[in-house]
Amino acid sequence: MTHKTVHAYAAPAPKAPLERTTITRRELGAHDILIDIKYAGICHSDLHTVRGEWGHETFPIVPGHEIAGVVSEVGSGVTRYAPGDRVGVGCFVDSCRECDNCRAGLQQHCTGELGSVGTYAATGRDGEFTQGGYSTHLVVDENYALSIPESLPLDAAAPLLCAGITLYSPLARWQAGPGKKVAVVGLGGLGHMGVKLAHAMGAEVTVLSQSLRKKDDGLRLGADHYHATSDPATFEALAGTFDLILNTVSADLDLDAYIGLLKTGGTLVQLGAPENKLAVSPFALVQGRKSFSGSMIGGLPETQEMLDFCAEHGIVSDIELIRADRINEAYERVLASDVRYRFVIDAATI
Repeated sequence: MTHKTVHAYAAPAPKAPLERTTITRRELGAHDILIDIKYAGICHSDLHTVRGEWGHETFPIVPGHEIAGVVSEVGSGVTRYAPGDRVGVGCFVDSCRECDNCRAGLQQHCTGELGSVGTYAATGRDGEFTQGGYSTHLVVDENYALSIPESLPLDAAAPLLCAGITLYSPLARWQAGPGKKVAVVGLGGLGHMGVKLAHAMGAEVTVLSQSLRKKDDGLRLGADHYHATSDPATFEALAGTFDLILNTVSADLDLDAYIGLLKTGGTLVQLGAPENKLAVSPFALVQGRKSFSGSMIGGLPETQEMLDFCAEHGIVSDIELIRADRINEAYERVLASDVRYRFVIDAATI
């Protein structure tokens, strides 16, 4: 394949509405695959990036790192995939492959000179600026694509490539399962996946949300309990309850209050990425030997493990499928928390 011009939706400047355009995908290398993108999820990270909230970016930017599609062409040296295979691409498309983290399957934490190369708004090893999944096609190294099991519908599987793995990774690391009490802060695109996954792992699951507005949804998704954090009585009643709390919201919370909900030796894991610095009192941690940690996506092996787990348990994201010309409207609704629970773009409409 020669360089391929494809249609996409891009942000031309910070905070500017996304608009339809064309971009060029690289020529197929020996180990590259060409993906005919079928669906792309809309992640809050996309909004942060195109709004310039995470620092200086090079525009125009084609966002999208929750990508599901079908292989349409393969390079001469490809062994992992063949045309017709169902594949996904998540938050990164390359890494150095040689550092300790890459060798351990933790490519998201690559410490090599190349670093973990984001699916969009990053510089690849060829020096070119990466463009993401709000487009019709993507060229990616075969080693950075994941296999999507046949039992998972591609549209609802797309958000698993970011939202799914972002919640699966800490649940697996802190061994959520029978006998463990897990709380999920926020019932949005991330939070609803946390409830489904923790429930499937066998944990006792509690949702901590600002209000009880989504209580019926939370219980339907697998939560055992649902509490409003706007009610001070919640923090009194649940003090010392949880083994693990996953904070999925990108807001400035009183973290000491949430740490107070942990059992002795419990862990609060930060997943949301608010603009401002987070403050934690050392006394909140030292009294009860509690931990405040962070987590992001997973490496390639763990992401494949997550997809296989989801297939085994029939887990996908709850989605609202939209046409590409509704992306800007969807962004406004994400900002207003008006989506249950992930927008997914039908790439056929790009």
